Amino acid sequence: MQFSESWLRKFVNPSISSEELAHLLTMAGLEVEEMSAVAPPFDKVVVAQVLTKDKHPDADRLSVLTVDVGQGEPLSIVCGAQNVMVGMKAPCALAGAKLPGIEIKQAKVRGIASFGMMCSTKELGLAEESSGPLRQGFGQASTELRTGLMELAADAVVGQSIREHLDLDDHRITLKLTPNRSDCLSLYGIAREVSALTGTTLQALPKVAFNQSSNLVSKVKVAAPAACPRYAGRVIAGVNARAATPAWMVQRLERCGLRSISALVDVTNYVLLELGQPLHAFDLDKLDGDIEVRFARAGESLKLLNEQTVALQDDMLVIADSKQPVALAGVMGGSASAVDDATTGIFLESAFFAPNVIVGKSRRLGFSSDSSYRFERGVDFAATQTALDRATQLILDICGGQAGAVTEVLGSLPERNSVRLRVARVQRVLGMPLEAEEIVQVLSRLGMVAELKGGEFSVTAPSYRFDIAIEEDLIEEIARVHGYERIRPVQPQAAMAILPQAEAQRSVAELRQALVLRDYQETINYAFVEAEWERDLCGNAAPIVLKNPIASQMSVMRSSLLGGLLAALRTNLARKQPRVRLFEMGGCFAAAAGSYLQHERVAGVCYGTALPEQWGAAARNVDFYDVKADVEALFAPAALNFVAATHPASHPGRSAQIHLDGQIVGWIGELHPQWLQQYDIPQATVWFEVNLAALTQAAVPHAGEISKFPPVRRDLAVVVDESVAAQSLLDAMQSENAPNVVELALFDLYRGKGVEQGKKSLAFRVLLQDTQKTLTEVEIDQSIARLLDVLQQQGAQLRM
Repeated sequence: MQFSESWLRKFVNPSISSEELAHLLTMAGLEVEEMSAVAPPFDKVVVAQVLTKDKHPDADRLSVLTVDVGQGEPLSIVCGAQNVMVGMKAPCALAGAKLPGIEIKQAKVRGIASFGMMCSTKELGLAEESSGPLRQGFGQASTELRTGLMELAADAVVGQSIREHLDLDDHRITLKLTPNRSDCLSLYGIAREVSALTGTTLQALPKVAFNQSSNLVSKVKVAAPAACPRYAGRVIAGVNARAATPAWMVQRLERCGLRSISALVDVTNYVLLELGQPLHAFDLDKLDGDIEVRFARAGESLKLLNEQTVALQDDMLVIADSKQPVALAGVMGGSASAVDDATTGIFLESAFFAPNVIVGKSRRLGFSSDSSYRFERGVDFAATQTALDRATQLILDICGGQAGAVTEVLGSLPERNSVRLRVARVQRVLGMPLEAEEIVQVLSRLGMVAELKGGEFSVTAPSYRFDIAIEEDLIEEIARVHGYERIRPVQPQAAMAILPQAEAQRSVAELRQALVLRDYQETINYAFVEAEWERDLCGNAAPIVLKNPIASQMSVMRSSLLGGLLAALRTNLARKQPRVRLFEMGGCFAAAAGSYLQHERVAGVCYGTALPEQWGAAARNVDFYDVKADVEALFAPAALNFVAATHPASHPGRSAQIHLDGQIVGWIGELHPQWLQQYDIPQATVWFEVNLAALTQAAVPHAGEISKFPPVRRDLAVVVDESVAAQSLLDAMQSENAPNVVELALFDLYRGKGVEQGKKSLAFRVLLQDTQKTLTEVEIDQSIARLLDVLQQQGAQLRM
């Protein structure tokens, strides 16, 4: 939001400097992004009038002028401007004036004494070239720059400082507003805020004083009352569209970043900036029949004022006549009904459109407009007719005409529900003893109605505040207006105690540290991802779609962390990183029974060599078992089972579910070759993803007796079918609970000579030990026999 400080001070003029005003706004949450002077510093430049013009005796291109500068005797000035003429008024720099890059002195020019200098905009620093148009912010309808001098208006006062005449001590201020402060998208809205912050009186808007002198009306039908709760319009006949826009209006528009177009358009833009209410003027002769506010129909299109023809969709609200749409409601008018120099009658529109109907439409069409920017955030629905009357008055004053009666359709406007505010809560949150009287004073300055009952306020926000919904919103307003700088820091005092840390719970920080120690680096990615990632990597054909994504490639919520990790991997590969090991902890999202669920997960990807380049080990690429070891280390000492299963992201046969205590807690696998090719990843990449909740649970260790007696080892080699998993045999032997067996492990797999085709040999290590004595052969054989029986029940045969 760019505005003129001078214009703002017409509504509220606190006794503070421009710099103090900028600081005040910033500290109140209206960040001043930029403040710049409209003109460089200079002095002793006044409005002058040329009385006589004579040719210089010794120079063909110079003239000797007699100039009235309003300070006694006229001055003799030598001038080379081509547009100088007797009677014109132009800026004159007196002797001693310091202009940008030059100091004016009394001097002789070709033998003729010159007591000053007539100025162009270039010499005043108002334009780059004196033969070009005035720079934005200094234009006046009656000020014309031809070739040379800056010609001033005929009513300019001779002798008046040019800085005062052109209001050159003004500043352009640009605010970086947050989306919730739509009430400050106007000069009057900012003035309201400054008045509340400083206690300075807010000046009322100029009163309207015109008579209804026309019987012309346009009927209005609102077919979508929920989308357009309030629509008002008025016919103004007999306007002069060729009338010149007043200098003061052009100047204010330009200093707010808008160029002057025509008087009718300038008035609507002026009221938009002044009151924040978008308006639109239709050429009355170009409308066919009555006005209707409705949603677009199939096959309709509209050529907008920016010459863009758009295919209208059924969720787009339009203003239509009896034949066709003539404007895209809340966004932009249509070119077919636009006003031009031949316009003699207009239908002036002022409306309130529901923000949820307008939001996203201009972005979908690839452009933005001042109207949509405001309607998306919320416009004061109580000021609809105020803005209409203000614009009517200006049009009648500038363009003439006869105003008709207002046609208004009123539906259900947004309600301002009262919000509960507790005095004790304000004091606790802000950390300062604000009394109820002070709170009431702040709220009233903000235009809010507050009723106090038993230490609690019932607060109702004004119509222009769309951001007041909960108690915290009101506390923020109190803090802003009271002044963040006035909230003194108070040293906290509390009884401190060391809290117990559950031994059965592992912190997220511990898990991060464990992964870092295994050579991973953490990444943080957006939870908004591409729909293609969800389809390709997760097999998710129906992800959670965002209604208003911040970018086209961030249109859905992720159900897996894998997509973001692969994007980070590709970024590293593009920067010539040969070895990449990344992990992320974050939320994943899923739809469930009309609601949404969020699950915290940990995922990682590994690419490149298993170990950093070195001389201690031969180089080899990372594989499934390297990452499997990392996952097992994360869960240690818990025992995991890895069950072969198919995953959309993984290579067939190189993918497994991760089981803990019979529950699926994650996946591990090597990325499918199709995705390697599609995402331009040159080598095999191994990934894993597990539920964070499963990792944060840890078994509490228990003390056990350490045996003083030597363990006994026995090896069992059995032959089984290829389809039999070694884990199933280990699980069966573990469940047998054979006496004195303290460890079971697979140590060998053999296929080949001596083993039938379609079978394999598995060798298990069995450790037996007792804490009270040395085991006898009889005890050992009994335990081994029980294990053999279990293996035979699983279809295994002892290998001879």
